[in-house]
Amino acid sequence: MFRVSCIQLCSSDNVEYNLIKTKRLILKAVKQRTNFILTPEVSSKISLNKKKLLRTATSMDKDLYLHEIRSLAKKYKKWILIGSLILKIGKNKLVNRSILISPKGRIKCYYDKIHMYDAKLSKNEKYFESKLFKSGNKIKLAKLPWGKLGLSICYDLRFPGMYKKMSKLGAMFISVPSAFTETTGRKHWHTLLKARAIENISYVFAPGQAGKHCNGRKTYGHSLIVSPDGKILKELGKKEGVITTTVNPKLVIKLRKIIPSVSFH
Repeated sequence: MFRVSCIQLCSSDNVEYNLIKTKRLILKAVKQRTNFILTPEVSSKISLNKKKLLRTATSMDKDLYLHEIRSLAKKYKKWILIGSLILKIGKNKLVNRSILISPKGRIKCYYDKIHMYDAKLSKNEKYFESKLFKSGNKIKLAKLPWGKLGLSICYDLRFPGMYKKMSKLGAMFISVPSAFTETTGRKHWHTLLKARAIENISYVFAPGQAGKHCNGRKTYGHSLIVSPDGKILKELGKKEGVITTTVNPKLVIKLRKIIPSVSFH
């Protein structure tokens, strides 16, 4: 058994301001006796301006937000997943990277978002992540003390084959840090997360961005922790905050024996 917390933010394009909010919510989660804390996608800054991002983004070893969160993980001896950071990996290359930090403050694993959100939701609402980011090409699993975690980010949620590969490789937990749009979130968020949990008989941890951001973008919020049989264990509404619950890894093993739809290599 362990305790998990999902943090919900309304990030701006100001890293220092977002860091202050994140720290405050991490401390709140610590007080709730948590073991594992997750933040949303693009926690440190939210922007679709590539020129500005290329000017302000740094490499992983120079990133202020990452440095500070690593220090917190070490100080409070917690596992922390930064849902994602926008990082520079070349002169004109950016990645959307999810980073898992150990209780010793070390980077245990990182995952670069594979599926780019290129969508025309309406005449006025369009997203072209492939113009901003270099997509990842590797599915990543990390060993936690309680079992394996499969890493994903937001739009990955719509590609069930990716999660089936994770569960076949032994993932018992799935992280889906997100900045789901208000438009699609209302229609699909709950359904997709519950489906991924049920299909893979895995816990799903989905911290989200919520509210209206500085660039006018609206995100859905409703951070969720879902059980391996699709039950919503905790949910946040539209405000910034933190949800925490107790997770039982043995439930995954029990349910996979009852319904053996997940087979391992």
